[in-house]
Amino acid sequence: MSEHDQIRDKQVDVNGEAEKHESDEREITSPIEPEDSVDSMMTENVGENKLPEELLLQESLAEAGDPDHADVLQKVSFLTPEPKIRGSFNDFDSLDEAARYDEMPSEEDRLIKEDSDEPALAAQPDRADNEYDDEQGAYSMPLTPDSSLDHDHPADRTARDEPDVLTEESGPFCPGVPPPPELFLEHERDELRTPPLESTLPNVLNLIWSFGQNRNIPVINLSTDAVDKIFYVCGHTGIVYDYASIQQTVLQGHSNDISCTCASTNKRWIVTADKGKDSLVIVWDSSNGVPTRTLFDAHADGGVSAVALTHDARFLATLSAATVQTLAIWDWTTESESPVCTAELRPVYGQQNYISFYQDDMTQLVTNSESQVIFYTWKGGIMEYYAPPLSDEDFNKPVGKFTQTIYLSGSSRALTATSFGNIVIWETNKIAPGKLSNKVADKRALKIVRAQEGAINVLTRTDDYIVTGDSHGHIRFFDQSLLLVNWYQDFHLGSINSISFAYSTIFSARDTAGRNYPPDATIKARPFAVLDFVVGTNNAIYAQVTVDGTDVKIISRDFESAVHALATHPSVPVLAAGSHTGLLKLWQYKKRIVFVSRSFERSQSIRCCTFDPLGQILAVGFGSGVIRLVDGLSLEDVAPQPLRFAHDAITHISFSHDSTYLASADASFAISVFTKANDLNQPYVILGRYRSHYKPIRDLCFGIKLDSDLPRLMSISEDRFLVEYDLENSTHDNLRLLSTDRIEQSAVPQCLMLYPPIMKESFILTANDQYKFKLFNSTTKMCRKTVLGPTYGSPLQKIALLPTSNEFQNKYYMAYAIRDKVGLIILPLDGNPHNSSAVIAHPRGISNIAISSDAQYLFTAGGADASIHMWTINLRALEVQSRLGGEDLFPFYGLLDGGREGPLFRELEDLFYYAQIRSQGLDAQETREVNDTIQISEIPFIMRALGFYPTEQEIEEMLNEVKFGSYVETGELMTTIDLGTFIKLYVNHRPAFGLNMDKLKWAFQVLGFETDNSYAIDRSHLLDILQNYGEQMTEQELSEQLSTLVGLNPEGGSCEHAEFELDAIDDILEEALPEEVTLEMFTEELLGFRNCPPSSSDAVDREPKTTTAA
Repeated sequence: MSEHDQIRDKQVDVNGEAEKHESDEREITSPIEPEDSVDSMMTENVGENKLPEELLLQESLAEAGDPDHADVLQKVSFLTPEPKIRGSFNDFDSLDEAARYDEMPSEEDRLIKEDSDEPALAAQPDRADNEYDDEQGAYSMPLTPDSSLDHDHPADRTARDEPDVLTEESGPFCPGVPPPPELFLEHERDELRTPPLESTLPNVLNLIWSFGQNRNIPVINLSTDAVDKIFYVCGHTGIVYDYASIQQTVLQGHSNDISCTCASTNKRWIVTADKGKDSLVIVWDSSNGVPTRTLFDAHADGGVSAVALTHDARFLATLSAATVQTLAIWDWTTESESPVCTAELRPVYGQQNYISFYQDDMTQLVTNSESQVIFYTWKGGIMEYYAPPLSDEDFNKPVGKFTQTIYLSGSSRALTATSFGNIVIWETNKIAPGKLSNKVADKRALKIVRAQEGAINVLTRTDDYIVTGDSHGHIRFFDQSLLLVNWYQDFHLGSINSISFAYSTIFSARDTAGRNYPPDATIKARPFAVLDFVVGTNNAIYAQVTVDGTDVKIISRDFESAVHALATHPSVPVLAAGSHTGLLKLWQYKKRIVFVSRSFERSQSIRCCTFDPLGQILAVGFGSGVIRLVDGLSLEDVAPQPLRFAHDAITHISFSHDSTYLASADASFAISVFTKANDLNQPYVILGRYRSHYKPIRDLCFGIKLDSDLPRLMSISEDRFLVEYDLENSTHDNLRLLSTDRIEQSAVPQCLMLYPPIMKESFILTANDQYKFKLFNSTTKMCRKTVLGPTYGSPLQKIALLPTSNEFQNKYYMAYAIRDKVGLIILPLDGNPHNSSAVIAHPRGISNIAISSDAQYLFTAGGADASIHMWTINLRALEVQSRLGGEDLFPFYGLLDGGREGPLFRELEDLFYYAQIRSQGLDAQETREVNDTIQISEIPFIMRALGFYPTEQEIEEMLNEVKFGSYVETGELMTTIDLGTFIKLYVNHRPAFGLNMDKLKWAFQVLGFETDNSYAIDRSHLLDILQNYGEQMTEQELSEQLSTLVGLNPEGGSCEHAEFELDAIDDILEEALPEEVTLEMFTEELLGFRNCPPSSSDAVDREPKTTTAA
């Protein structure tokens, strides 16, 4: 019996009767020869006309810029960091290698993008049947619905099949051979892919391309009779992708990851919604990417979990993501800010996550969770719903978890797909024999039909067909009676999670003349004519299926898991990225194509990567502690054996400026240093390994020693130590330390960088978790300057200097990343808030950043969202923003409460002049000399008077900053400070968000004990901690400070000219302080805070609370 007959025997109508069919057994053969595969086709030399070697040599020399000299043929490749001209390439290693390039396809064929990859079932030995479509960038792939293959598609390979796979994703490039130089040249056909000029982009950072997708959000087919487009989600951004012309329209507007989407039937309108704080529902015009309507806080209690449009796109349904869910109907075409009607759902129904309207009656809709299907009917402002029960006992068979629900066309019945491959048929309840209920939403389960072997993830419809997609990658088409009409099962793309059909006004299923539609599975074998469709899979693959001719074309294949490894090539427009599933890709980012990728074992998760300064080697760090050295453009192994010296994940990796050293940091808090060897089979050998920190290492940085060209290596850690390594005197297996300096007292350093040569003094730049930049002298490690960093909700986590072509210019820019935002800042750092700008990049967090070698593009990796964003850099916009913020002290006045005319500034002026009187003696009778400066010894007193209580180390850092401010230029130490300089010093050193109540609460939790409603510390224990821990205080200092705080000194505070008597105050303090000092007593009575907000334990990912000192 044929496969068709076997499946026909399983066909069941809605009455549960098996329909028997008799048909002639016919053999449907596949036009694919067994020995042919995608791999062989990808590496096949399809060029037929070969140039003579002499002519090829002449052309290669001409393109390299040296047509008259044959010595250019020495071993020089386009990896050379200093190409002769912009966009040029150098010659090949040999004439044989050049000949291999000559045998490759034409120049345009080499520009095939990643989304042109074809499934294995598309491999064809016959060129006539497998013609390359240059306009679409893919091969035409005829197949039949039941065709099968003896080989797997490369996308389905796992570590069990082939643990280390090298694939060329952009076209038939030979593995192990560098991509053709034309890949890095500009062409006329790239005009469509070229982003707008910098001057036309309004923002400092402009998102122009996204690599990646949210595979959990269904892809939407926007293709019509005129365009070939899809819509998908990449983090918080919607992407309208024209895969015919390789163009993206980026839909930006959400501050959280997009949680759900839908589109109108005619593909004109797209709806996106998100979950979280400040959630939005946005309706977009798909033709131009313009937002047409925005609903602010449509569900303020958590955001939106599902959306759907009526058939005529007039009404929009939204489902909240809260524990107690709400279904709302909106007339989004009006200006009303309120829904037409709502219904509140009971939590017992489970988290509803899918909505579908009845196409014949927009007043009916259905939602479902994994355990409950709910039917609704609404009219005017009233909504009713019914939740029919269904359990495994009702039909004596397991039901499974509900996935999606749709209505049957022209019927009152509905269908629900389940995770067990079943379809549940719902029918309106009968109130009397033969009479249906007048409540159309009052339904019951009629029967359960087994439709597929795997879990049905997708249930949709097109024309009169019901379409399912399952976890085995199979797609089936049923008629209205659930009789199987056609199926596809050899795509080898992975588990199907979305199916979306194109929209056409001219398509007719009856117009099959001259078409190559496959036959259906009925006895008559009619042509199976449906609209083309796009499928999405759990493997992060989007593919287009053209039914006419049954062509399958990969639109995109992206990362399946978190992306942390990111690096840019130092000389050509190439971006390297690696995921936790061991997939490493190289993008030619100006052409938006992946030209080579390599899959390592799934256990080998890629954590970091970096290019050497010449771009010849790419070092890749893995979660297993292994470091692999691969070719910078072909990803072939440079060394036969990886570097195996760490036992934990490699977290950071870096080359020295001259490629002499390679250093890595791992999760066991150790640094490994490798030195360059003369052995071609092993370019780097271990120099030494040192566990120099006792907490996680935050950054690793190479620099250059002063007055020499020797490299230096430094690392910082959460243990607050900056460690420099003595590379010059280290020997094999004996890595030595040059210095270990504690650079922070309470803050935790986050990132490290060598400060550019803006000033005569050489600095090391760090950023900490208290929103501060710090500059340390590169030799003495003295903190020379503290600067307020960007305060956009979280501290800095990554910093990177923008490359510059002029080493002697004094204008530099730095990119930075905080938790969810990326930005740029102008150097030198001075604390001016208008010198920096940031934009939301990845709401779930940024894992890494990289900058192109020409400083035109910035790349961000989103970690868990498995995406990479490409931003253009507009430095002109940043400079304009800085100038609009004002010059001199005007930007800093805005950082003071009330500004230049506020009470804080007036108080500061009074304190400034009082400090002059104080420095000249409070009891002096001589004429006072008042000027615009004070002695730097008065700085701590004014800081405390303004409510900023620095530690002794912070005071020393402030004094050193002023004292040595111009020492390198003038050779003199500063002894005074003016008002303007003091204002900058104050706003840069004070806490970014005031005093944090959560930190006080945390301290009492750790040091004290819990009481009925708070926390408390024993008085003796508190006094002991204050005297013996941290910056120690003498008994006299402690008694004087506490007596001042409780108001025991004259005039309720300390009097500067009064004498303090220690013996008299001790007994009074015992009476003033209770035996148990509670948190409230310490903050309100002792410290004198007023309007103190209640403490909260969930202080993560939000701005710290601020308090006001009395």
